[in-house]
Amino acid sequence: MIDTILLFPYWLSLKIRHLLYDKGVKKVSEADVPTICIGNVTVGGTGKTPHTEMLLRTLLADNELGRKSIAVLSRGYKRKLKGFQQVVVNGSSAEYGDEPMQIKRKFPMVTVAVDGSRIEGCDFLVHPEKLQTEKAAKKCKFKEMLPADVIILDDAFQHRALKPTLSIVLIDHNRPTFKDHLLPLGKLRDLPERVEKADVLIITKCPYDMNSWQKCTWADNLGLKNFNAKECYGITPDGKKQYIFFTSIAYDTPEPVFPEGDPRYIHSKRMILFSGIANDTPLARWLSGDYNIVKRFRFSDHHQFSKGNIASISSAALANSTAVVMTTEKDAQRIRDCKRLSYDMKMRMFYLPIKTKFVTEEEERIFISVVKKSLTESDSEPQQTPREWY
Repeated sequence: MIDTILLFPYWLSLKIRHLLYDKGVKKVSEADVPTICIGNVTVGGTGKTPHTEMLLRTLLADNELGRKSIAVLSRGYKRKLKGFQQVVVNGSSAEYGDEPMQIKRKFPMVTVAVDGSRIEGCDFLVHPEKLQTEKAAKKCKFKEMLPADVIILDDAFQHRALKPTLSIVLIDHNRPTFKDHLLPLGKLRDLPERVEKADVLIITKCPYDMNSWQKCTWADNLGLKNFNAKECYGITPDGKKQYIFFTSIAYDTPEPVFPEGDPRYIHSKRMILFSGIANDTPLARWLSGDYNIVKRFRFSDHHQFSKGNIASISSAALANSTAVVMTTEKDAQRIRDCKRLSYDMKMRMFYLPIKTKFVTEEEERIFISVVKKSLTESDSEPQQTPREWY
């Protein structure tokens, strides 16, 4: 009873909000070019950034789609610069956010931008000449960029004002939406039934040996009927075809956070681990296979490292002179902004790159075909500027 009372106000506000959009009371627009939304209904930890990077690699590797001008648009969580901003390689996570900086540094050839308004952001990416206006120029640091042909929308599933061409929702295998609760009792920031509105579901952080029976069980629990494991799709309660895929985490070779990094430290058997992500347990479990984690610092997601945090990590490193200091790829973007790191710390600090891969090659092939079909079919549709639904 108490749980129901606590959840009811948030549940009601979400119900009313989605109803206003579904009934056309609130306007929904679509960008002038194809857009792919990668989002979730959970607070953090589902792997949006690694999957955004995977999608970028997929698009860039395709002979046809790779010739298009691809852009990524993010909100830029906890950034200092306001409004639309074009992310630059030599920028900082404080200016643009840690995730946009990570993507830009890994894909410097791709336009990466941040904007709280996805509609405005898409408009600027498709029509960069509008940034030349006095109003836009005053609030935006930008370089010349090509008009975008395809836009990946990072974490925009709740941004109902913009309708994507293809919507992808991620669900953590270890934290199913059908076993979770809305905030504040659980980790759901949106109604669990909203996953039915996505075109594609990806179950992330799956075990490598996931079998067909387990996949069918997931489909059943998510309400998908007539699930076809071979073709990776089922039918939602409202009769829509919905694809479902399964991915796993793959860690790569540690990389130095700073140019001063000494690769000899990664061969140490002792490690100091610090992280500011939603859940670092899988990372720690993986690293424990090769290292003895002598000290572990856990901070909140997107944590801005303070002088005291750096002092604590440095003190642990001083007490363990041969230990490597390890962090995540996302945290590496923020730690680079810290000014009080000693040369010794910069020598010993590394991050562990993370990638996602499909449980089977056949799933990857089908996923690529779904993405490509959605983009090519959108290109063939007659365009209106702007396109709106009322």
